[in-house]
Amino acid sequence: MAKTIVVKQVGSPIRRPEIQRKTLIGLGLNKMHKTRELEDTPSVRGMVAKIPHLVEIIEERG
Repeated sequence: MAKTIVVKQVGSPIRRPEIQRKTLIGLGLNKMHKTRELEDTPSVRGMVAKIPHLVEIIEERG
């Protein structure tokens, strides 16, 4: 079983740079308080690290 993380969107992309909005879409998030379970890979961790003010890691599984 692969390691996964649960990511929740806690900030709004309104009045944010386009790259931050596209990063949210790349993570599969587009609405407030939506959660996604994603594979724990370096690319996903890097995307989360670019927008820490918009998302939070709720839980790590595996």
